[in-house]
Amino acid sequence: MAKNKVQFQKGLSIHAFMSKFGTEEQCRKRLFDMRWPAGYRCEYCGCDQYCELTARQLYQCNRCHHQGSLTSGTLFSSSKLPLKVWFLAIYLMTQEKNGISALELSRQLGISYNAAWRMKHKLMQTMKERDDETPLKGCIQLDDVYWGGVRRGIRGRGAKGKRPFVAAVSMNEEGHPIAMRFSVVTGFKTEELTCWAKEHLTPQSLVISDGLACFKGVESADVYHQTIVTGGGFESVELPYFQWVNTMISNVKNAMHGTYHAINLKHLPRYLGEFCFKFNRRFNLENMLEQLISSSIRTAPMPERLLKLAEVRW
Repeated sequence: MAKNKVQFQKGLSIHAFMSKFGTEEQCRKRLFDMRWPAGYRCEYCGCDQYCELTARQLYQCNRCHHQGSLTSGTLFSSSKLPLKVWFLAIYLMTQEKNGISALELSRQLGISYNAAWRMKHKLMQTMKERDDETPLKGCIQLDDVYWGGVRRGIRGRGAKGKRPFVAAVSMNEEGHPIAMRFSVVTGFKTEELTCWAKEHLTPQSLVISDGLACFKGVESADVYHQTIVTGGGFESVELPYFQWVNTMISNVKNAMHGTYHAINLKHLPRYLGEFCFKFNRRFNLENMLEQLISSSIRTAPMPERLLKLAEVRW
């Protein structure tokens, strides 16, 4: 049997990572080159003439004298941790298929659990924001999903402690999955599905869903919609029309249950965003590390008070 080229790709070995980012100087140089490919330029006046204040590791513009650091305005801003620790965390999060918990991250990095938790949630937020920028296109399988819930009492959609989210998987012409988007919603309502579709689906795409009434809301987003009434039950899961979306739902749920002891429901969007980010970039595992570093440069600083707030967007 032929090996799956995506599954058996080499990725980035720990030896290759250490040779490229094993020292603080290597990490700083790479971050500088990624942030200013054409050389440093003042963010205020645009001047490219500057001097380095080595005592405080700052860059000062020769024209307006504005001072800025290598990490100012990025996700790494105000962090007391060295860049080599950040880069190692990014390596562990991108190269581990099923994710890595904050507790395991703290052990691997040799930092406190609280510091590892903040770092992980900042990086997961970056993953979510960057992944949400690219809408799905082509043929898209759509389904409604719930995470969590109590074991006793009311079951189904009315159960307390459940968090609903939309699962969508786009496929190519050969019927293979290309990208997915898992988005937490407040409820399965027509208006909310319309807003979600306008933000996450490319116009003229074909959406295939079951008979849930709210899915008709995607039609207002200028997409083609085909409804297939499944009737529920285990037999509906095996229908070929929803093969890949059901497969990805199962894979993500199993990975999350196996990796994380508990997930605060208000942070569920970030955990789902992490899996979507890695799945959508799985074709080049080796390059995923630098993709996340580049995304972190584009992400605004996130103090802890913002991290602990519930995610309000899809």
